[in-house]
Amino acid sequence: MTNPPSNLPPVLRPENPPRRALGDLASRFGRGTRGAVEGVEISGVTLATADLRAGEAFVAIRGVNRHGAEFAQVAGDKGAAAVVTDAEGADIAEPSGLPVVVVDDPRAILGELSAWVYGTDRDLPLLLGSTGTNGKTSVTHLLDGLLTQMGVVSGLSSTAERHIAGEVIVSRLTTPEASEFHALLALMRERHVEAVAVEVSAQALTRHRVDGLVFDVASFTNLTHDHLDDYADMAEYFEAKMQFFRPDRARRGVVSLDSTPGIDVAAQAEIPVVTIATPSIAADPDAAARADWIVAIDDEQQTGTRFTLTGPAGSLTTTVPVIGPHMASNAGLAIVMLLEAGYPWERIAGALERDGGIQAYLPGRTQRVSGDEGPAVYVDFGHTPDAFEKTLAAVRRVTPGKVLMLFGADGDRDKTKRFDMGRTAVEGSDIVVITDHHPRFEDPDAIRAMLLEGARATNPDHEIHEVSPPEAAIVKAVSLVGPGDAILWAGPGHQDYRDIRGVRTPYSARELARRALRDAGWPVPAPAWPVPYED
Repeated sequence: MTNPPSNLPPVLRPENPPRRALGDLASRFGRGTRGAVEGVEISGVTLATADLRAGEAFVAIRGVNRHGAEFAQVAGDKGAAAVVTDAEGADIAEPSGLPVVVVDDPRAILGELSAWVYGTDRDLPLLLGSTGTNGKTSVTHLLDGLLTQMGVVSGLSSTAERHIAGEVIVSRLTTPEASEFHALLALMRERHVEAVAVEVSAQALTRHRVDGLVFDVASFTNLTHDHLDDYADMAEYFEAKMQFFRPDRARRGVVSLDSTPGIDVAAQAEIPVVTIATPSIAADPDAAARADWIVAIDDEQQTGTRFTLTGPAGSLTTTVPVIGPHMASNAGLAIVMLLEAGYPWERIAGALERDGGIQAYLPGRTQRVSGDEGPAVYVDFGHTPDAFEKTLAAVRRVTPGKVLMLFGADGDRDKTKRFDMGRTAVEGSDIVVITDHHPRFEDPDAIRAMLLEGARATNPDHEIHEVSPPEAAIVKAVSLVGPGDAILWAGPGHQDYRDIRGVRTPYSARELARRALRDAGWPVPAPAWPVPYED
C-alpha cells in the first residue's frame, strides 16, 4: 500500500466496501436533497478529496477559512457519487452536478453516518479506549502487546501507529476522523480482530471523531497542563475528557488516581468504574492508597521496571519493558482494563508468567536508542511539563552520571506551557539543550526564547545551551556527555518528520541520535523500527 501524494499515511478502507442507497441515507439523515438521489449508491464516506475513492460520498464541512463544498467539483472529478453537506454547502456544491444530501450539521452526524455506511453500528470487536494528557499512547500499545501475548487477534489505533491483525501502518491523527475510524474498524472486523485498543484524545471527543461508538472499557490516565490552545482553561479541558465516562460513550471505566483530576473523574463518572493508583508517584498518596488496585514499584533498571499489581482479583508481579514508575502505572491500568473487559485474571497472569513480563513495543516512549557502551540516549514523545518531570525522574534513577535534557516545543500550539517546560527541564537535569521541534508557521527563534525564559528564570547558573537546528543539537548534546551519563530527547518520539511551514520534512530523532553516537565513536545497535531514510 502506497502513501497518497500528500505524503501522509494512507487512509484504510474495508476490502469489501458496502453498497448503501443514497436515498436511504437521505431518508435517515437528511432534511432535503438537491439533484437526483434515487438509484445512486455509495461505498464509503470521506471528509477529504485527497483520500476520496470513486463511489464514495464527500462530506463537506465548513472550515475556519473555507467551506469544504468549494471542493465538490474536485470530488466529482475523482469519482464521488454524492455530496453530504449543510444548506450553505449545498448552494456551493450544486454547480458540480453531484446529487447533494442536505443535513443540519455534517460534522455532528459524521460518526452515526459512517457507522451506518460501514455497518459498524453492530457486531464490532471489543473496544478498549484510553484518554488522558499523558500515557494514553503507552496504555494503548501495552494493551495491544498484552492481547497478543494472550493469543488474541488485536487491532490498535494510536498517535504513533495503526495495527490490524499484525499489519502496522503509521498514523495521521491521535484519533482518526469518524469516517476514517469507522472504515478502519470495518477493515479490522473483516480480518477477524477480536479486540481493539484505541487512544482517544480530548479533541476526538469534542470534535465527534468517536461518535457512533460505545467503548466496552474506557480508561483515564491523568490530566495535566496541555491543549489550552484548544480549550479555554483546564476546567473545559477536564469536561472534554469527562465525556468519555458517560453511557453513550462507554460501558465501564478504569480510572487512575495518580493525578488529582482522576479523583474527580471517578466521582463524576456516569458509568461503573474501578480505580487504580501508584502511591509512590501519586499527587495525593492518601487518596491513591484507597484505590481498588495498587501498583507497587519493585525495581527500576535501564531495561525496564518491575512492579506488583494487587487488587480484588489477586496479585501479580511482572515487568514492563520501559523505565519509570509512570510506565508501571500505565501497565497496571492496561491489565485492569483487560480484566474489566471480561478476560479472566488467570489468562492474563498466566501469559505474563509464561513470557517473563509484558512484551510490548512502545514506539518513541522513553525508547533507548543507544548501545551498552557510552552514554544512554532515550528518545521520548513527552511534550508537557508533567511528562518532562516524570520521565526525567525515571531517567535520573537509572543513571549513575549526568542527565542531559534535549527538547523543543510545538509551534502554533499551547504557548502557556512553554515556560514550565523550560522550568521542569532545568529542575530535573544537569544540562539543558534547547532546540527546535515542529515550528509550523511560528518563528522558531521565538519558541526557543519562551523555553529559555523558563529555564533561565528557574536557575540562571544551570548549564543551558541553545542549538538550532535539532540535527546540530543532538551532536552538541552527545559531545557534552560520556559513559554513565544519559540524554533524554523529549518531543519527537516516534515521528519521522518535522512540520516546517506546512511541509512534512523527513526527520527521525531516533536515527539522528544513532548517527551522532556513531560519529562520536560509540557503537549503536541495529534499529528496532523502520528507518525512514538512509544515514
